[in-house]
Amino acid sequence: MLAVRRWRPSAGDESPRMTTAGSDPEVVELTDDLSGSPLWNPDLAPTTLSQRTWSTYHIAALWIGMSVVITTYTLASGLMQQGMTWWQAMVTILLGNTVVLIPMVLNAHAGTKYGVSFPVLCRASFGVRGANVPAILRALVACGWFGIQTWIGGVALDTLMAAAWPAWRGFGGITVWISFAVFWLVQVAIIVRGLEGIKKLESWSAPLLLSGGALLLMWAAQRGGGLGRILAESSRLQTAHVPFWQLFPAALTANVGYWATLSLNIPDFTRYAQSQRSQALGQALGLPATMTAFAFIGVAVTSATIVIFGEAIWDPIALIARIGNPLVIVFGALVVLVAQLTTNMAANVVSPANDFSSLSPRRISYVTGGLITAVLGIVMMPWKLYADAAAYIFTWLVGYSSLMGAIGGVLITDYWILRRRQLALGDLFKMSGRYSYSNGVNRRALVALVVAVLPVIPGFLRAATTPGGIVSDPGFLDTLYTYAWFVTFVLSGVVYLLLMRGERQRG
Repeated sequence: MLAVRRWRPSAGDESPRMTTAGSDPEVVELTDDLSGSPLWNPDLAPTTLSQRTWSTYHIAALWIGMSVVITTYTLASGLMQQGMTWWQAMVTILLGNTVVLIPMVLNAHAGTKYGVSFPVLCRASFGVRGANVPAILRALVACGWFGIQTWIGGVALDTLMAAAWPAWRGFGGITVWISFAVFWLVQVAIIVRGLEGIKKLESWSAPLLLSGGALLLMWAAQRGGGLGRILAESSRLQTAHVPFWQLFPAALTANVGYWATLSLNIPDFTRYAQSQRSQALGQALGLPATMTAFAFIGVAVTSATIVIFGEAIWDPIALIARIGNPLVIVFGALVVLVAQLTTNMAANVVSPANDFSSLSPRRISYVTGGLITAVLGIVMMPWKLYADAAAYIFTWLVGYSSLMGAIGGVLITDYWILRRRQLALGDLFKMSGRYSYSNGVNRRALVALVVAVLPVIPGFLRAATTPGGIVSDPGFLDTLYTYAWFVTFVLSGVVYLLLMRGERQRG
């Protein structure tokens, strides 16, 4: 039975009707018809209770599918190359993913409770029009990530084609671009199938990805003389000797930044969760452990290659080709390509597709938004973004984490502190409702966003113009930049709270 809970309208403001799922006040459903609103389309509409079918397993499988990917496998490489030991790299990765899990679960709450996506949730704090600012900032980062993961997938396909069919290399350097195009087209085909296709892809691929990682680790331990021996060899992976505590701040921020984008748009997925318990437990089980475990597999297997082949082979694709067994190549190709697909489809398509759709709901559907993402992912030249591992970590990851932190600070402060988890759901789709502010824009939120980002810009510019992204003689602003996500997250939240202090917050 659904118990109807009616919201009392304030003067001149008609609030919508909502229902709660049984006795659970943390899962509600909008019952009013808002299809006539220019801010509404079927993809952005709040999910109904019948659409909320994602269990704890589905949420955990989502994170396993997104975490098991080549960039996670090689994540520790940049840290160890700069001087960290294997266990220092693992602690940093685990801590970073535990930290980012907190805003992840907090932002996920609104998605599960109200069935809204990230750009719709942004309307409560930034205004029904102002929400396009954080949505597009998030979308552009996702486009960059989509391009990077597509490029890696294309390179993987190219390498595996050459291993399985040596004549492939006879076509020259064009093969990598052919592989890139093929992998891109495969993803476009998945995009047009919508979100349900992504759910199915993540659900069946999770066991395959975990099995592939476990088999690779077992092979490394057996051929490398045991886990203890191969980890002892890991010291040879350190090509620099920067003190740990000098590396740690930026490395931790980079690992937080790795999923800082998802910590914002996680409502895009949890709007389909069955309950708050499902989303929170699923994320806790699926994110920190999988990220750390797969990064550990990367370190252990790479260390084993020193023993087995006499050199460190960080790239799992090159390793699979080096092993040479046709069966291994075929299975390895399947695991690697599925890993790239699951990560890209979930992490880098769903959010920008919704974000672009929110710009013009009547003209841009989820599928159209996904296709825009695919095109921009190429335009951003991902082969250059991923070319330098150190710059990738200390410039790309840390740099965009500052933007994501600033947006996250506003969202969490607005929803958890000011509104105390109460939203007027229907007004998120009204041009003249509670979230219209001034011409649809809450300038206080935008001011908080800008103020929070300003202090880290000098450090970013210096890192971006320094080879490798690591400044040799860091000053105060450089140090501040290494904590970019933490600085902008706290600062935007505090500034927004102060600016909104005089406002009457009623949801």
